[in-house]
Amino acid sequence: MFEIFLGRLGTDLPLPAKGRAGDAAIDLPASDGGVIPARQRRLVSTGFGIALPENSCGLVLSRSGLALEHGVVVLNAPGLIDSGYRGEIKVILANTADTDFVFESGQRIAQLLVLPVPEIAVSEVTELPPASDDRGTQGFGSSGY
Repeated sequence: MFEIFLGRLGTDLPLPAKGRAGDAAIDLPASDGGVIPARQRRLVSTGFGIALPENSCGLVLSRSGLALEHGVVVLNAPGLIDSGYRGEIKVILANTADTDFVFESGQRIAQLLVLPVPEIAVSEVTELPPASDDRGTQGFGSSGY
């Protein structure tokens, strides 16, 4: 189990938590209300600072209901929070709809998924090792659409 630390930054909102016991991510709120104009983006504050354990990261993800019902998504999804970051969690939201999106303080705007991050080593080679299948250099659309 990873223990994360959240610090209040001038907010009295409830501490972010999972919506249900089996959920993978915690819901992140907007610290203040506001508007994201149609076809625009906005940086939205949550009012919480974060400290993640070493060898972990946080991925900021869209909420499916906001995406489906309002066309509002995390623009750089997933947003990445490294374990060394100690600032406020902020979310870049994009409104893909043709109408303005109005949100309120405390509204759940995104999700935070915390994952382990393995140590990696980068090795330079003159030739890449073969893949375990025949994919090779086949890229975009190689498995069909």
